[in-house]
Amino acid sequence: MLTTVKPLGSTILDRIGNTPLVRLDNLADGLDGIQILGKAEWNNPGGSIKDRAASAIVSDAIKRGLIGNGMGLLDATSGNTGIAYAMLGAALHFPVTLCMPSNVSPERKKYLSAYGAEIVWTDPADGSDGAIRKARELAAAHPDRYFYADQYSNDENWRAHYRTTANEIWEQTEGQITHFVAGLGTSGTFMGTTRRLKELNPAVKCISMQPDAAFNGLEGLKHMATAIVPKIYDPALADANIDMDTEVAYRYARTLGRRHGILVGVSAAAAVAAAVQVAETGGSRRTRGRHRHHPPRLIREVHERALLAGAGR
Repeated sequence: MLTTVKPLGSTILDRIGNTPLVRLDNLADGLDGIQILGKAEWNNPGGSIKDRAASAIVSDAIKRGLIGNGMGLLDATSGNTGIAYAMLGAALHFPVTLCMPSNVSPERKKYLSAYGAEIVWTDPADGSDGAIRKARELAAAHPDRYFYADQYSNDENWRAHYRTTANEIWEQTEGQITHFVAGLGTSGTFMGTTRRLKELNPAVKCISMQPDAAFNGLEGLKHMATAIVPKIYDPALADANIDMDTEVAYRYARTLGRRHGILVGVSAAAAVAAAVQVAETGGSRRTRGRHRHHPPRLIREVHERALLAGAGR
């Protein structure tokens, strides 16, 4: 303990963002001149990239007087945003109510319980869409009790990544990034990061990734063709989209843990698998050979889920 008038250390909000890049060197074996990088979002205090959007949504709501004085935060979530909300609610002293599918991982349930959030469980067969419908129902029934954050429609979601994630990536890659790959859940990470990267360099290719079917095991990600489409989602921003097979994502999750020492959840592993696919198909050997004296191409991949906030599977 120190006795001083000067504030030391940092607050929870101060800890969000400025996460490092991690090289995934072994995944690029045989792909000369290509680097695959992952953003270590597990370094956020809540354990995932969702801390960014949640803190932006909460900060905006507090500024506008929408939280506090008896008003709590309500939202639908598949897990990580809920953990971020719950963490912020505990730290900033406002109640948090979350609608979630009941089949979320035991780890997520333990985190939420530890933070003191109120959980309304929904039918797992309805996925995140069922949680959204329940949150809308509660918001309509109790407008004097809840601020409905609605992360799927709230522009502060994508703006958080426009202001922070994209600029960090640009600075950390020294402007050499050529491709950006991210999964689609709320779509906030992809929308915000893509918008800013395209401003910084219109030549950067931005590739979205989503499950290849309505019924899948990529927790937190949406199959846009069959899901309630987030209002903040604009498919026109993507240069391409990759439909990801769940089994491929699980294989990558095991590989990252056992051969690379990196533990991530299946949705993050799906993004890694998509980044590798882009690296393998984005240029021929002839193209790489022709540019072998130029700076290496950088394939960016954002970890939307970490094992810390997901399930060990």
